[in-house]
Amino acid sequence: MRENTIRNIWHSGGAVINGWLTIPSPWSAELMAHQGWDSLTIDTQHGLIGYDAALPMLQAISTTPVMPLARAPWNEPVGIMKLLDAGAMGIICPMVNSVKEAQAFVGACRYAPLGYRSAGPTRAGLYGGSNYLQEANTSVITFAMIETAQAVKNVDDILSTPGLDATYVGPTDLAISLGLRPGGPLDEPRLDEAIQKIVKSCKQHGIIAGIHTSSTSDAIRCMERGFQFVTLLSDTRFLADASSAAVRAIRAGHVTPSAAGTPY
Repeated sequence: MRENTIRNIWHSGGAVINGWLTIPSPWSAELMAHQGWDSLTIDTQHGLIGYDAALPMLQAISTTPVMPLARAPWNEPVGIMKLLDAGAMGIICPMVNSVKEAQAFVGACRYAPLGYRSAGPTRAGLYGGSNYLQEANTSVITFAMIETAQAVKNVDDILSTPGLDATYVGPTDLAISLGLRPGGPLDEPRLDEAIQKIVKSCKQHGIIAGIHTSSTSDAIRCMERGFQFVTLLSDTRFLADASSAAVRAIRAGHVTPSAAGTPY
């Protein structure tokens, strides 16, 4: 079975730096895969990516050592199993609000007797290795998204689910659920309190804490607080931010250092 290097980073006490893909393009996925990320997540819930685009993106990422992950469209087995069969080495599942929902999610990612995943690792068997069916249960990573007030209330029950490896905090939906402004700072008191509760529960249950961040300072701060899986922005956001910054600099007559290599 192909080594899941995310688990190696966690076992050594390190934090995984994860990139986020929303553009349905094998080229942009391959480009992102060469930028030093530990893992890349293909977002099939939001963004523009369907299964037919996700498959070649997984193939593009596999030209590098970067670990390919996917966010499932929803907590339902068909989408989850197809992404795993296509070669995703872990699944981020949205809106897990109860232990029952966590159990259903984990079960879809695990072969019997640990779950009910159907055997048919079409590409995963090639990418993962000839013993994929025997080793996938201990290699594939399960992330339950904690992104509502209900999930925070039930977090200890959710994290007691056998086979659940990690949580993934969605700050925007969590803020909305708490009645706060989406996109606000992570240190807003009510949001910060909820995040602290999640991290504390993760430590108590031996579960990895993950989160999506919108700045390098937030990413570093979250790692310092105990998060071992941190996403920074997305391919769409990087493209938009870099483009707008360059245009503003030109219009303002600001000189910036030349980039290495050709302009392409």
